[in-house]
Amino acid sequence: MTYAIDRIEALLDEGVRNKVYPGAVWAVGDSVGIGASGTTGVLDPDKPETRMRPDTVFDAASLTKILAVWSSIGALWEDSVLDLDAPLGTFWPEVTGHPLGATTARQLLTHTAGVPLRAQLKKLYGTRQNDIRRGVLHDALHRPPGEAVEYTDRAALILGFLAEHLAGQSLDRLAAARTWNPLGMNATRFGPLPAEIAAMCAPTELDHDTDTHLKGVAHDFSARLLGGVCGISGAFTTAADLAAFLRHMLEPSAAAAGFGAGWTTHSLTVQTGQLRPERGLFWHPAPGTDSDKDIWVHYGFTGTGMWISPGQDRWAVLLTNKLYYTRDRQPLTDVRNTFRQLAFA
Repeated sequence: MTYAIDRIEALLDEGVRNKVYPGAVWAVGDSVGIGASGTTGVLDPDKPETRMRPDTVFDAASLTKILAVWSSIGALWEDSVLDLDAPLGTFWPEVTGHPLGATTARQLLTHTAGVPLRAQLKKLYGTRQNDIRRGVLHDALHRPPGEAVEYTDRAALILGFLAEHLAGQSLDRLAAARTWNPLGMNATRFGPLPAEIAAMCAPTELDHDTDTHLKGVAHDFSARLLGGVCGISGAFTTAADLAAFLRHMLEPSAAAAGFGAGWTTHSLTVQTGQLRPERGLFWHPAPGTDSDKDIWVHYGFTGTGMWISPGQDRWAVLLTNKLYYTRDRQPLTDVRNTFRQLAFA
């Protein structure tokens, strides 16, 4: 395969000059491995000597939903432990008799369960973790299940709780045991990170309480409120680890991660019928494409993103810390769309 390396590098260098992000790490490859990769920019604009490196650690943000929740739910599905279409209340005592009990795992994975659209954990439930869990699992639905596709962080939070219930262990231990360790994703873990690893981490948004940029601590407030481990966010990772994950999706190793080809194939197909926008299971068609193009994507709020196309036998990763500068999404959206076009040309 050939890759538009010069054009990708020019695109990402321009993003640094335009202050879309301080720096970026990228990789493109297939089921064999990494075909091309590179870095640009710095970790911290106030420390220009701290260049981005291939092993720079990034706050994965919503990529946690794929790395930890999607993969763990897939492993449980592959083990025939979870029926995606069984009402949760028929096998999960915590939600039996509550509105969430009428929804299914498939509806949560497709954002059609009708659960509230915003997490708002502290505002609604306080700061005690048991109160938060109880509130999320017992709250009223926003609308009837199956009525509309509406993205919500709560879907991943609930599925993380479900995976913990079915596996009998915490989400961080489950993801590590079933996916990260078998795939050799040694840099992927939930935060807060130890000091020596945090030093290799790309900083994100300014914390006004400390007047420093968050570094090695999850940007997402829900993750911090829940001790760093939750289905919404909280994982940290590297480009190489994401490459190992995506390569496994394209060509699973028989003795590796708990999820396999069946889960990947099932997830990267439209599961929402006539409802729009189209959704697979936590994955969705890349913006500007539809499912026929077979390019599926998941983004993270901090500036992370990954794409995969089984039909083209290709994947791509773009990791930035754009949140260092701004919450404005459009500049990075433009870079992401062009990067995807170049990566899958």
